[in-house]
Amino acid sequence: MPATPSPTDAPRTILVLGPTAGGKTALSVELALRMPGGGECVSADSMQVYRGMDIGTAKPSAEERRGVPHHLIDVADPHGGPFTVADWVDGARAAIEAIHARGRHAIVVGGTNLYVKSLTEGMFEGPAGDPEIRARLEALPTEMLRGDLEHHDPVAASRIHFNDRRRTIRALEVWMITGRRISELQQQWSDAPRALPAGMHVVGLEWPVDLINQRINHRVHAMVEAGLEQEVMRLLAKGSLNRQAIEAVGYREVLRHFAHELSIEEAEEETKVRTRQYARQQRTWLRRFKAVPGAIWIDGPMTTTEAAAGLVIETLFGAR
Repeated sequence: MPATPSPTDAPRTILVLGPTAGGKTALSVELALRMPGGGECVSADSMQVYRGMDIGTAKPSAEERRGVPHHLIDVADPHGGPFTVADWVDGARAAIEAIHARGRHAIVVGGTNLYVKSLTEGMFEGPAGDPEIRARLEALPTEMLRGDLEHHDPVAASRIHFNDRRRTIRALEVWMITGRRISELQQQWSDAPRALPAGMHVVGLEWPVDLINQRINHRVHAMVEAGLEQEVMRLLAKGSLNRQAIEAVGYREVLRHFAHELSIEEAEEETKVRTRQYARQQRTWLRRFKAVPGAIWIDGPMTTTEAAAGLVIETLFGAR
């Protein structure tokens, strides 16, 4: 009879976390290639789900994927309806289950905080939507919605990205329906550290602010040089982008360039600013994972991808 697999060989789920442009993709692929039994990646990026949005989302190329299967990339139409958090959670759980069934490890990688939170802690079940209230809110400009949210629920406003119109509207809708702040109802947003589900581990990449900002600036410039403007033109040739896709960092700025509101140089600078703001928001959110038992945190600028992968494998599986 075959030997019973040891706990160290049982399929794991690894969460690779860190700021945008911090090297998460490279580390996740290296782990997938080197972990005992092999691994597959599950993207936790809310914009990489869209087909055709490649350059501006830093979607890993075939060369960067190095033959490692990647799930939840190119699964939605940017011209169709929105891709919801529930859509992603359902897809991620199905992908992880299938990966484990193949005896492989699942490596969840990406910077969309809400996706990771919902996977590890469950989704917030709020009141049913009110079509009349939703229609009234939808008619308002984002700037006005943000002002209302900052007034009524400043905690939620600090957690929801300024340009995340969908979640901003939902937070205001909850307040208008219940009279209570969504930040008070979302108990899963507590900053208290939580133990992760069995078999799930956190691997975090840490970067000093000045260095990650340099990497962000370089990445954005490289995106523009690689043809971000042309990519947006190709997308628009197929139809208007949905509201979620149109707010993606970089794409909105290029659209403003097309509307003669910004030069392409100004669009690039605005994209750098928004991306740095997003990275700051990520850093704040990532602090909640620092106290998670067994979390592995890696000094990004001082550790090569290969060395980081080796450290993770040795910590989780012992010497190999």
